[in-house]
Amino acid sequence: MTEREAVAHLLRRATFGPTADEVDAAERAGFAATLDRLLDPGGADRGAAATPTPDLGPDPAAALDKAATREQRQQANRRRREQATALTDWWLARMVAAEHQCDEKLLFFWHGHWATSVQKVRSAPLMLRQLDTLRRLGRGPLAPLVDAMVRDPALILWLDGQQNTRRAPNENLARELMELFTLGIGGGYEETDVKEGARALTGWTVDRRTGAARFVPRRHDPGRKTILGRSAAFDAGSYAALLAGRPETARFVAGRLWFRYAGAQVPAPVDLAGPDTVGTLRRILTAPAFAQTRDTLVKQPVEWLVGAARQLGVRPSALPEAGRRRLLAGLNALDQVPLRPPSVGGWPAGTAWLTTSSLQARLRVADHLAAVADPAVLARLTAAPPAGRPEALARLLVVDRWSDRTRAALAPLAGQPRRLLVAGLVSPEYAVS
Repeated sequence: MTEREAVAHLLRRATFGPTADEVDAAERAGFAATLDRLLDPGGADRGAAATPTPDLGPDPAAALDKAATREQRQQANRRRREQATALTDWWLARMVAAEHQCDEKLLFFWHGHWATSVQKVRSAPLMLRQLDTLRRLGRGPLAPLVDAMVRDPALILWLDGQQNTRRAPNENLARELMELFTLGIGGGYEETDVKEGARALTGWTVDRRTGAARFVPRRHDPGRKTILGRSAAFDAGSYAALLAGRPETARFVAGRLWFRYAGAQVPAPVDLAGPDTVGTLRRILTAPAFAQTRDTLVKQPVEWLVGAARQLGVRPSALPEAGRRRLLAGLNALDQVPLRPPSVGGWPAGTAWLTTSSLQARLRVADHLAAVADPAVLARLTAAPPAGRPEALARLLVVDRWSDRTRAALAPLAGQPRRLLVAGLVSPEYAVS
């Protein structure tokens, strides 16, 4: 790989999608300096500041009592949906605008890892609080993150933690905590560990009026539990600390990071886990095997759309409401809307995103993005002579090279810049990174 190809590969994976100017700057700085800047950007994020967190207000249903009418409940549910849409709009806009791209993409990773859906939680404010927790703790060591998440109100509601009492333990949260969030399948736990873990998590509820997670001592089982060979009067905090400190957890989370940032085609190297998440990311992005993963990782729909918007100069926050609705409708057709993972297992990966129906949906989204592209972007494309426009398009979309087949399909569109953009966005080369 040339230096430009190496930094382009790094930026495609560590961010939602680099612009040509960002690749130019990275090539001048070099791989090592670019990696340092990605992992420790420093300074204020002007793009994030330009997309301030929305003021969602309280949960509209929190003030309702048993005497509320059907109409009042319907109105509250309608307002809840509006809040969820506003939060999703904001996050998409921030993904596009953020200058600290590596941090924003890491947040999206953690959202998929601790997969929680607003459709069951039914509270955009609680989902925003969870995102804030993941953003605040997601770069650091695992222990504080796991500790915070076992008491996260949205996660408690999502996995029925509020139904977990000393008299009727609910194992859902404990099971997924071990299987999907920390140890992983085959991570050394047994069914008895799940049952004992559920006992440790008893007593936590969510106050819908305040949105706070609240510990109710009378609902908690204070007795001695044996988990993973350790016996103690475990509660939520000590149980989280036990799981976070296990070497299986460090290996599992590092493996999940490799899977999302490098893919499944090249086996993950051993000893990837660093002292914190940023340290693990550094090991992943500098591993010799990482360079071998180029052009093997299928972009998730959110990655595809956000990267395309960044490269075409489209700012979702500047679009009229109808334009923002089209973007969300496109993601819905592609089966990946932020805050709405299909299950606690998160979203699929790889060729699951490459279906006939998804191609049609991508065409519609690409057509919309091309229609609202920054005129300066189109000017760059049309500044090249018609015969050179496929190469100008490759540079714009940060595609290393077109296959002969793709080039042959692009060439007849050279005189129609917007159609050329659409064809590039739905090309096989742009679907992978």
